[in-house]
Amino acid sequence: MRVGEMMGRQGGAGSVTDGLVPGAERHGRSVQWRRHVAGADLSAVPGVRCALRELLRHWGEPGVPDVAELLTSELVTNALIHTEHGAVVTATMTPRTLRVEVRDFATALPTPYAPAIDDGTHGRGLVLVQALADAWGVLTHGVGKVVWFELTSRPAGPVGV
Repeated sequence: MRVGEMMGRQGGAGSVTDGLVPGAERHGRSVQWRRHVAGADLSAVPGVRCALRELLRHWGEPGVPDVAELLTSELVTNALIHTEHGAVVTATMTPRTLRVEVRDFATALPTPYAPAIDDGTHGRGLVLVQALADAWGVLTHGVGKVVWFELTSRPAGPVGV
């Protein structure tokens, strides 16, 4: 059920995205947001970060949304650099938990590694995810994989408002 339908049944008024960023839908106590990113379109990463920041505007303890933004940026960038077919980013937010999934269409599984000192900025994304997320993992999918992480936080306010 889309947000607008739910509002209509509850007697509320408004558009499909009342209080939510474009692409977000409310499902009971959770909010889900999805964005497709074209292959090799690194210019889309700031837009993903901005939309996630807006989605998390009233969620969690101070600093936790910043960590979510950083980790999402790392996973999206990895998907765009290491695959050719783009990615689908999904964020599912409940009052206490955020789960972000980045699905790509390449079969190679990522592994975190400690980069060499002269490696520039490459190779640190999954190390950051491993260090900062409450949980993370990789799921194989029919074609491709999903790299995900979860963050847990005390609610700072109503979800999606």
